[in-house]
Parts: sequence; C-alpha cells; structure tokens
Amino acid sequence: MRMRSWAPAALVAATLLVPAGSHAASYKIDESHTSVGFRVRHLFTSVEGRFKEFGGTIEFDPEKPEEAKVQGTIETKTIDTNVADRDEHLRSSDFFNVAEHPQIKFESTKVVDVSADKKTGKVHGNLTIHGVTKPVVLDAEFHGVGADPWGNKKAGFSARTTIDRRDYGLTWNKALEAGNVLVGNDVDIRLDIEANVIEDEE
Repeated sequence: MRMRSWAPAALVAATLLVPAGSHAASYKIDESHTSVGFRVRHLFTSVEGRFKEFGGTIEFDPEKPEEAKVQGTIETKTIDTNVADRDEHLRSSDFFNVAEHPQIKFESTKVVDVSADKKTGKVHGNLTIHGVTKPVVLDAEFHGVGADPWGNKKAGFSARTTIDRRDYGLTWNKALEAGNVLVGNDVDIRLDIEANVIEDEE
C-alpha cells in the first residue's frame, strides 16, 4: 500500500510590518533561502513534505500595516515527500492534477490583530488549490530587516496555518479498523521566508 500526503500550501507569505522608523518597501521571496512545507497525519505518525519551486512578493507600510499585501504561487509539480512513487501519484489526476492545475496561489485580503510590537499578526487571504479557492488565515511573524554580508537588504518572516484538504477536493483515503482512516484531513502548513528588497518608497 502506498502512503500519500497532501500539501497545500499555499503559499505564501507570512507578514506584515516593518519596525518603527523604517520606510515602506516591497520584497521578493528568495527561493534559495525559503521553505514551503507541510505535515499531515498518516496512521500513527506524520508525513512531512515541501515544494521546491515557488515565488511571491510582500509589501508593507509601517504606518498602515493593515494595508500590507502578500501574493504567492507554488508550482505543484515540485512536490517532494522524499518518496518518488508517492510524489508521482500526488501529481496525478487523483490529487493535484498538475497538468490542469499547475499552481497553488495565495493572495492576501487584509491584515488584522497586529501585536503592539508589530512582530505578529493574522494575514487573511484566498488560497487556491486544485481549482478551488477558499479563505484562510495565516498566523504570521516578522523576524526583522537587515543587510547580508554583501550589503543586500533582507527581511525575514514565518507563517503557519492548518487547512482541511477535503475543502480543496483532495478526498482520497483508506478506511481502517475501528472506523479510523489512513490519512488525516488536517494539513499543517509552515512557511519560513527570507525576502530581498525590490523597491523602496519614500
């Protein structure tokens, strides 16, 4: 029996604000220093996976954090659960159907519940998987802004959410004894993002 898992992910983005005293900026997600991961229960344990290709932008104004904007896409064909046969099946029409739905998409709609220190908040947005769009809320955290050793301005973010895979048409499962099922319905998504500044606004 092959084990399967789901990774929506959505993508993306994890946040909101820049510390007091800094100016508004737009950032592009740095794919080489970012991870888009997921975890789903399988029988008595959990299976973890990730997507290898994705992109997106994060924009914020420190004076108006509620107007922050996040946009991201994930290439579904790049799903990786460290088992080639399982990954191939996840790409098929039984699951993500990458031929017809090559991307997972996320677009923010608002930011709320920003903490007093402007380090955390909730990013509301629309997540599209397998041609289905549903609202989600990301618990986001801002880790800071600074320059790398080569003088490039960077920003760090993280975000988490949990979705029910059935909401997006990912319904495959196997019944087990005592009414249990092989794969859990809840999928935990974790985004750890490093982003490069692409535009500064005075």
